[in-house]
Amino acid sequence: MSNLDMHPVEQECEGKPDNSEIQILTPRDVPLGGPRAMRVRRTLPQRDRSLIGAWCFADHYGPDDVGSGPGMHVPPHPHTGLQTVSWLFTGEIEHRDSIGSHAMVRPGELNLMTAGSGIAHSEVSTPNTKVLHGMQLWVALPDAARDTAPAFVHYRPEPVTIGGARLSVFLGSLAGEKSPVSTFTELLGAEIVLDPGADIALDVDRSHEHGVIVDQGSVVLRGTTVGWAELGYQAPGFGKLTLRNPGSEPARVLLLGGKPLGEQVIMWWNFMGRTHEEIVEYRRKWQAELASGFDGSVPDQRFGVVPGYDGPALPAPELPNSTLRPRG
Repeated sequence: MSNLDMHPVEQECEGKPDNSEIQILTPRDVPLGGPRAMRVRRTLPQRDRSLIGAWCFADHYGPDDVGSGPGMHVPPHPHTGLQTVSWLFTGEIEHRDSIGSHAMVRPGELNLMTAGSGIAHSEVSTPNTKVLHGMQLWVALPDAARDTAPAFVHYRPEPVTIGGARLSVFLGSLAGEKSPVSTFTELLGAEIVLDPGADIALDVDRSHEHGVIVDQGSVVLRGTTVGWAELGYQAPGFGKLTLRNPGSEPARVLLLGGKPLGEQVIMWWNFMGRTHEEIVEYRRKWQAELASGFDGSVPDQRFGVVPGYDGPALPAPELPNSTLRPRG
């Protein structure tokens, strides 16, 4: 997914792990372009916290009735230095990218795209999708891996039931389940559905920080209630993550975790870099490829054309007048 904001601001992207009580992050409402845009609820990044491990971006959307509307239609756009993670609860999205990947994003299936040195992709909800509901997540690549070759991976985890909860582990390890998908930093990603009244305690890596984003209902995370669309943050230092569903209906959450990144980065628009000059160059190259019609005439082509997409690519917004600086 693209950040379609035409006036994107520089984001602070260094986590501030501590041993405080559970921190509650409330989402902000963001339109994905245009007056009829689909709206999303964004919990990462924000002023109070910009990273959970290497997780640096989290948009929660739906359930939206898209049967009679435009649905999701994100034209080809670039990424650098990060990975995108698509996870759906309802609906279907068609993914295309400039390395030739063509895949459907469906409920319960992981689609992970590594931008690395540079990639372009599009995301469009399919015509038969009547309700669209899911999450779009980004992962910051560490400095040693941020110029890796672009790649795409699809994986469908098998759900397991533990103590009144159903877990689907799509990245990392949890409750004896391990995803085969490799990552560049220590990460955890899992969908958890808790039965009414379910109370579970999960063993987690105490050196990792964790975030719980509530998609349905509410949960109690280590004694603190996390409401619908909120993110509850647990700092490193705890070997257990406890969740309870106090409601009379099932509760669904996405659990994100990982070892604190420990690096200063710049995230602007769809680019992840380390210096102002890098971001300027990424934007320049994208605009040059866009102006050429992706005919291959631009030297050292970084992003490339998205085959099979019918329509123009997305131009980059203007850079701010100030110098972008690493934050933390």
